[in-house]
Amino acid sequence: MTLSAVSSKPEDVGVDGEKLEAVFARAKRDVDHGVLPSAQVAVAREGRLAGMRTFGSAVQGGEERAATDQTLYCIYSSTKVVVAAAVWLLLEEGSLKLEEKVSEIIPEFGTNGKDVVTVEQVMLHVGGFPHAPLRAIEGSTSEGRLKAFAGWRLNWEPDSQYEYHPTAAHWVLAEIIERRGGKDYREFIRERITGPMGLRDIHLGLADDQAHRAAEIVFMEEPVEPPGGWGEVTPEAVLTFNDQAVRRVGVPGGGAFSNAGQMALFYQVLLNGGEARDGTRVLKPEAIQFATRVRTKDHHRDPIWGNKANRGLSIIVAGDDGQAFMRGFGRVASPRAFGHGGAGGQIAWGDPETGISVGYCTNGFVDWQTMGRRITAISSLAAGCGV
Repeated sequence: MTLSAVSSKPEDVGVDGEKLEAVFARAKRDVDHGVLPSAQVAVAREGRLAGMRTFGSAVQGGEERAATDQTLYCIYSSTKVVVAAAVWLLLEEGSLKLEEKVSEIIPEFGTNGKDVVTVEQVMLHVGGFPHAPLRAIEGSTSEGRLKAFAGWRLNWEPDSQYEYHPTAAHWVLAEIIERRGGKDYREFIRERITGPMGLRDIHLGLADDQAHRAAEIVFMEEPVEPPGGWGEVTPEAVLTFNDQAVRRVGVPGGGAFSNAGQMALFYQVLLNGGEARDGTRVLKPEAIQFATRVRTKDHHRDPIWGNKANRGLSIIVAGDDGQAFMRGFGRVASPRAFGHGGAGGQIAWGDPETGISVGYCTNGFVDWQTMGRRITAISSLAAGCGV
């Protein structure tokens, strides 16, 4: 992270210093009380960090030591928007169309009734294959992905309902990026998205020489099954991201490693119409607007809670129905705020109305109620940081 990406004081970017300290205090409280082993939080505006803090300690590279702003965390499903941005770019350039059938791009996908699934349905989690299995190591190659795709079956008719696809949809998007982008999806994202954004510490595929910076994941108590069951995101699946072989893959639906500051700055580029701080154009404003409007329909509702999905293209929109806090945006962000959280309580979103973005990471897993209260509190405090 360059010094130019950090403001000398919060007020320089229109953030109230006292309110920012309240964000930091809330993140620190969980560490001080032993709820979490470490936590990291950042708030940004006007293309720079208003501030970033890291608290606690974590096992990093096999050694327990203080967590710092250089510590990397698995950001789980917050990864999805980083990958989606590459798809947005392909759409912008005309290399891909939302209405295309996936099977027209990946013939191997078109088995067992999946030939009708469109690119848009995949990105909205209405494609009908939420539980399709593919292990990280097998998904690291196109050959492994294609073998899995051929065996996948539909759980329900595409577009008939909404159900979150924790990893399956983004394995498909990874293959689409490779076929239409002409190179490995991880390389494409580094060269066309995160690299031009100046975000060198968003690692989709954690290199071995960076593994010593990654915070080891821990469950702080005996895991309690959440409402609706574990789905794919079981404790066993979460803990695989302590394995460097899995980290190295760069699971497109939830395996990137980063820090809170980089995530807050990622959303700054999106809030700035796709232009990085150095003036590099990554995406056109129209492409971002196209991707971040709500596309799911009224019948696309969360099967557990019943609230509207409010999905754009692999991104969540806060909405004006009073349920934004259920989507990870707290109670203060504008209806236009967009982003995507991650397992364990990772937070990553930006608000076009205020220009504020926030990133939050932790390596500790707690019960879903405690996690939900924390997400609501930190998101609400961050959203209200403006001067």
